[in-house]
Amino acid sequence: MSKGINQIIHPIALGFWRWLIAGLILLPFSYSMLIKQRHLIKKHFLYFNFLGFLGITSFNILIYFAMHYTTAINAVLVNSFVPIMILVVSLAVYKEKPMISQIFGILISILGIFSIMLKGNLFAIFELSFNIGDILVFVAGLTWAIYTVLLRSLPKDIHPLLFLESIIILGLIYLLPMYLFELYKFGGFQPDIKIVVSIGYVAIFASVLAFIFWNKAVKDVGAAKAGPFIHLMPIFGALLASIFLDEKLQLYHVAGISLVFIGIFIVNRK
Repeated sequence: MSKGINQIIHPIALGFWRWLIAGLILLPFSYSMLIKQRHLIKKHFLYFNFLGFLGITSFNILIYFAMHYTTAINAVLVNSFVPIMILVVSLAVYKEKPMISQIFGILISILGIFSIMLKGNLFAIFELSFNIGDILVFVAGLTWAIYTVLLRSLPKDIHPLLFLESIIILGLIYLLPMYLFELYKFGGFQPDIKIVVSIGYVAIFASVLAFIFWNKAVKDVGAAKAGPFIHLMPIFGALLASIFLDEKLQLYHVAGISLVFIGIFIVNRK
């Protein structure tokens, strides 16, 4: 999705309008909570500010810029290491040592992603060329891992919608000067139906709903257990392509999907 949208709109403009619309969508539901719980925002301002910079500003902009230089396959392969990054960050920040089953399950899940993206030929990874875009994807993944792990310190009495609205506002403060510079340097864009639908999609589904579900999931089950579910994104991509684009599911799809689910099961089994 990011690769396609980047062909029609500049990266910072996409990030800015995506989150501005998402914030406006949430505002009617969070405004009263902003008034009632503003003391919590003041108390944890630096924490909210840092998460806003990580999750709203940095992660998305890095991904959007990366898509100008790398391929979607490379981006998915590099991004598949995010669950491993989550374990490393958890160890560094909270001294949480990962269990052997967690590492083993994540590695199996990564193998499933490789099987799908490389069409069953794992040796094809040696034929891929990596560039600055892949480094940006890696940094974006590390940013997301830090954001995910730090959700553990989220105040228990803060409402999820209020938290998301707060970090959106703070993230937009960082995005605004970047967007104005991009606007001055490269100009704006002409809104058409394709751009409106694209921004609307990422604002509603990839911003509001995805962040609400992810934040809630990490809070309930922990970052280490939630991390491997990131590998479901290319799985859903393959399944949707077979449904809406008449692309046939191949044996390597089935093998990869099976490995991903086995890995997730191993990580989350009691």
